[in-house]
Formats: sequence, C-alpha cells, structure tokens
Amino acid sequence: MSFSVNEMKRSSMDIPSSRIHCIPFDKRYLEQYKIGYNAAFRPMREALNIKPYDWYHDTNKILDKSSDIYLLVEDEVLIGSVASYGNEIDDLFVVGAYRQKGYGKQLLIWAMDHIASLGYDELILHVAEWNRRAVQLYMNEGFRIVKTDVILV
Repeated sequence: MSFSVNEMKRSSMDIPSSRIHCIPFDKRYLEQYKIGYNAAFRPMREALNIKPYDWYHDTNKILDKSSDIYLLVEDEVLIGSVASYGNEIDDLFVVGAYRQKGYGKQLLIWAMDHIASLGYDELILHVAEWNRRAVQLYMNEGFRIVKTDVILV
C-alpha cells in the first residue's frame, strides 16, 4: 500500500491578520492534547494504514516536541493546536466539537504569522493528499504544491 504526501510552500509576505491567540504548550493540557491529536489524525492513519493509529500514546513523545507546539485554549478547554519547526507548519488539528467553525484556518494563519515573525521568508508544510479538505485550505491561503512524494507502507 502507498499514499502521496504533498510538500507545499508559500511566501511569508501578505499574511492575513490572525483573530486568535495561541499559547506555548502547557502540561496542564497534556491529556486534552493527546486525545485531540489522536482523534484528529486517527481516521487518516487508519485509512492509509499508518501504524500506530494513535501516534501519541507515549507522553514523552509529546513532551519532547512541546517547545514547538502551540495551543488554542478557551476557558481551560483545548480547541486546537499547531506546531512550528523552524519555517515548517505541522500537526495542525482542531478538536472535534470545534471543527467546521473556522478554527483550522485561524490556527494556520496564526502559525504563518508566528513563523514570519521569526524572520523566515518561506513557509512550508506537508499534507497527505488523502486529506483533501486540508489541501484545499492550504491552497486557499496561498500555499502551492511544489513536490509530491509517494510513501510505501
């Protein structure tokens, strides 16, 4: 079995204004993060047969990356999250109850602005073609596909 992953890029110029504020990862939200991340990515991982289906079953995996993870929280409830590694946007997800309300777009815009504020001229992300809605969101926000890799599983 195989699947395709798009590498997408965009200039850091002309980023829309973000309407949200994200906070650096906070251990108080560790369990909410683990549950939200796994719930968001499990359908794709199952469909593409990427094991383990629940990637974050080990707390240390999260804590090892936590300095690059940002959370969108309201009233002590995790709404979504995004990570940035240098100029790369990764692991963007919105918790189920908050989907289809524009939070994914706002997390993307927040991450774009955050990375641009660090001085990067170009933004990059990777997305499985299977996730057509995410691909479309990224294209709507100025990203273009620059390369497609086929991954064998």
